[in-house]
Amino acid sequence: MKIARQLKDSNIAEYVLYMFQLEDTLRAYGCDAERMRDEYVTRFDWSYADREAEAQWLEGLCGMMVSEGKTEHGHLQSTLGTISLMTDLHLTLLRSPKHPFYSAAYYKALPYIVEFRAKSKGEGAPELQNCLEMLYGVMLLRLQKREISKETQEALAPVTHLLALLSDAWQKERTGELEI
Repeated sequence: MKIARQLKDSNIAEYVLYMFQLEDTLRAYGCDAERMRDEYVTRFDWSYADREAEAQWLEGLCGMMVSEGKTEHGHLQSTLGTISLMTDLHLTLLRSPKHPFYSAAYYKALPYIVEFRAKSKGEGAPELQNCLEMLYGVMLLRLQKREISKETQEALAPVTHLLALLSDAWQKERTGELEI
C-alpha cells in the first residue's frame, strides 16, 4: 500500500506496472495472506505500523483475487479500472488539438501496439493495457536475465514515451494544470 500509494501519486503507469507485479507476487505466495505477512512483508525495513498496514492491504488484495477468480492469471478489477481511467484520458488527449505531441507519440507507437496485440492475442484489451503488458513482459525478461530482441527494444522506446506523456498528463489533470 505504501509503495503503491507513492507510485500512484507520482507516475500512474509505474503504479499499474507495480500492481501487475504485485498480482504475480500474490500468486507466487498462493494468495495466502499469512504467508505473505511472514515471508514478504517482514522484509520491508518499515515501522511495525507500516508493515501491519501493508499486510492488511495485501490480505485484502488476496481476498479480491480469490473472489474475482484471478488467482491463476488476469488483473484485479481495481487495476483494470485504473487502466480504464487512463484510457479515457488517452482518448481525450488524442481528440484535443492542444496536444499534438501526444497524438504524434501515439501514432509512432501504434504499429508496435498492433503487432504486440496480434502476438499476445490481446485484441480484447484496451491499447494502453497492451502497452503496459508489453513493458511488464520486458521487465520480467530483464529480471530473468533473458535476452530482449532488437525488435522488442525498438518497440519499447515509442511505447515508453507514450506512457510517459500520458503519466505526465495524468498528474497535470489531477492538479488541475491540464488544458484540454
